Amino acid sequence: MAWIFDTDAISEVLRPRPSEVYMTWLRTIPVDQQLTTAITVGELYWGAYRSPARDRHLQKINDVLLPSLRILPFDTRAAKQFGELKAMLDNQGTPLADADLQIASIALAEGHELVTGNLRHFGRIPGLRINTALAASRPPR
Repeated sequence: MAWIFDTDAISEVLRPRPSEVYMTWLRTIPVDQQLTTAITVGELYWGAYRSPARDRHLQKINDVLLPSLRILPFDTRAAKQFGELKAMLDNQGTPLADADLQIASIALAEGHELVTGNLRHFGRIPGLRINTALAASRPPR
């Protein structure tokens, strides 16, 4: 098993002062088991292009992030999982943003654990293994 880092989990690492607790935990995960998704990369680029510090963010994505993580695609297996989850959540009246559903679908299709601080959204997805290291490193709200 490996860990898939969502946008929230990667953004924490790219902050000027990331959580020390989270960074300590992250150092225990072998680099070859740290994954992300093409969906997350797209969200990171979107954020960078919207930022007043665009060049700095693009440089971090291109020079730090992309060389260090394996990027998982949104493939046919994930697409099937996505369709099933979207229908289920819509029918329950608890829809979720497509990007979050795509990330979760990739994690389910690949059999990996999702690292996120967004427990409220991802916690609605049955069978999704969620790592709470990031959420636990944040002060309670």
